[in-house]
Amino acid sequence: MNALMEEANRCLQCKNAKCQKNCPISTPIPEIIDLYKQGKIMEAGEILFRNNPLSAVCAIVCPHEDQCKGNCIKGIKDRPVDFYEIEKYVSSYYIEHVHFEEVVDKKEDVAIIGAGPAGITIAIILAQKGYDVTIFDAHDKLGGVLRYGIPEYRLPNHLVDVYTEKLKELGIKIRPNTLIGPVITLDNMLDDGYKAIFIGTGVWNPKPLRIKGETLGNVHYAIDYLKAPEAYDFRWKRVCVIGAGNVAMDASRTAIRSGASEVHVLYRKGFENMTCTKVELEEAKEDGIQFELFKAPLELTKKGVKYIETENATDEDGRVITVNKEGTEGLFECDVIIIAVSQNPRTNIVSTTKGLDTNRWGLLLTDDNGHTTKEGVFASGDVVTGAKTVVQAVTTAKVVAEEMEAYINRQ
Repeated sequence: MNALMEEANRCLQCKNAKCQKNCPISTPIPEIIDLYKQGKIMEAGEILFRNNPLSAVCAIVCPHEDQCKGNCIKGIKDRPVDFYEIEKYVSSYYIEHVHFEEVVDKKEDVAIIGAGPAGITIAIILAQKGYDVTIFDAHDKLGGVLRYGIPEYRLPNHLVDVYTEKLKELGIKIRPNTLIGPVITLDNMLDDGYKAIFIGTGVWNPKPLRIKGETLGNVHYAIDYLKAPEAYDFRWKRVCVIGAGNVAMDASRTAIRSGASEVHVLYRKGFENMTCTKVELEEAKEDGIQFELFKAPLELTKKGVKYIETENATDEDGRVITVNKEGTEGLFECDVIIIAVSQNPRTNIVSTTKGLDTNRWGLLLTDDNGHTTKEGVFASGDVVTGAKTVVQAVTTAKVVAEEMEAYINRQ
């Protein structure tokens, strides 16, 4: 009996499955496991795909310890069921073997700007409903953060390539290397007959530290580095990554795989305050990443990072805060510095469009159904919420796809 079947047989088939309730997209876990045990792989795959077009991706990149796995009832006294491994197999098999048919009689034209998780999801849903979908993406290949933000060792680009082929099977037109705003504007697109436009451009501008030294030649931004690690030569170099989120861990682990002699993560707080997942943190430690905690960067230099030590303190309201320790400045010597302290959206669309409002962080303003402040223009994903998980982007995108169809039908 193979390992996946052993996992499937461990499932208790709970009637009110906590694993399913704690999945952001309500994956029908007991049903899928039952179908897998019966050998109905394509049937199970179709159910997963209908519920979550990016099921094959989410099975790999979701923080399972906080969702299905972390809420499995077996985990109370035993080891939780690794459903995501079953989902990975079933979903990958399905997306590799299914063949989609293009709808012949097309409905109205719809534009998708940005081929990340949200854009791909909406493109698939609307194309299957018969809408004539065109995807515009600034990169040469589709995938957005799936291809250019998540490292190859975590999410193989081959899987993203498969999705690209499925988009083509559905008759979706693709315009790569097309940055909307400077040449083609939203108003141009509306004038050309698009009945609805979706913006899912993500957050691709790195957030700077705003300290001296960020323009030096040994300083890089993680979001830029992860787009094309092969363009950087960190072999035999000592690397310092500033930040503590998943992007910081991804950049650190990519650098060590690219031949860096040492990789250190510098963070102004402790392990308990890190925003990366527990799994990412543990895997980073297993990869040999070292941690320089309670150090806040003051200046970036050619020799390394000037920092000041920090410590936890209590404010007037009894909250734990982090403060600098006077007289503890030092220099963390390194050859390369990578900044990984969040990202912001680009302004190319907003700066060329009237009536498209943003909040103070530059994120697009929408209602709960994805309507922006500009008529006929919708948005969701990281460009609205800031960097979140893939499954959160897909969950919201499903709602927005329905609303886009409803909007078109009201015209």
